[in-house]
Amino acid sequence: TKLSPHYCTTIQSQSTARLTEPAKANMVKVWYEPPPYGPGTSLNRPAYGARSGNSLVQQLSRRPQGMLIGGACAAFACIAYIPIMVREKNLPFTLSPEYQAAQRAYMRYHNMNPIFGISSKEARAADEAH
Repeated sequence: TKLSPHYCTTIQSQSTARLTEPAKANMVKVWYEPPPYGPGTSLNRPAYGARSGNSLVQQLSRRPQGMLIGGACAAFACIAYIPIMVREKNLPFTLSPEYQAAQRAYMRYHNMNPIFGISSKEARAADEAH
């Protein structure tokens, strides 16, 4: 059962009232201090988180957030562009104009996407105009 704080206080005050004077004199008042690095830590272990010193993480955490986010986005964009630069010369064969023309003809023959797509009246009229 869960006891209310008021009920616990009354039990404590009644139990200390029953003690005799010599027993009260032998009682020791204990002061509780929580661990210095928060609950779940102990004094014989180092604190959680970044260690002391000038580490890169600590230096970056002191910078303005907008600058860090912008720099990270720019770095990721540069890294993502590297494969595009390398492959730009050798495009896949499916991107050649001949292959795409054959694909359009195949899709028209099989009447694929007849309402809004390649087989629609608007798309056929636009291709005949060219």
